[in-house]
Amino acid sequence: MDRFVGSARLEWWAHQSTCLGEYEIDITVTVDAAGAWHASGRHSIALDTTEREGWEFLIGMDPHFSLAFPGEDRGGLMVRVDEARDGALTLTEAQDWDGSVSVTFGLS
Repeated sequence: MDRFVGSARLEWWAHQSTCLGEYEIDITVTVDAAGAWHASGRHSIALDTTEREGWEFLIGMDPHFSLAFPGEDRGGLMVRVDEARDGALTLTEAQDWDGSVSVTFGLS
């Protein structure tokens, strides 16, 4: 398979048992001659205000999501997600991501 066009789901996991966000996307994945894959997509349905706030919060904390394809209960492929101003998503395989996030909260 050198191309997949369809739907998928981005999942943001706090740890192994808590998923803080799931986002349905339309995705196109291609594989080049060297075997490297490239993926782009968009949210399947425009996010409402609350969903957008959640999305921006999670992607701001850590842009790494688990990618689940149709038929998968839980995503297994970790990707870094970058969103352009026009809403286009670029997904890059995150092979070296160790799952750690450093977050600092200011309390006032």
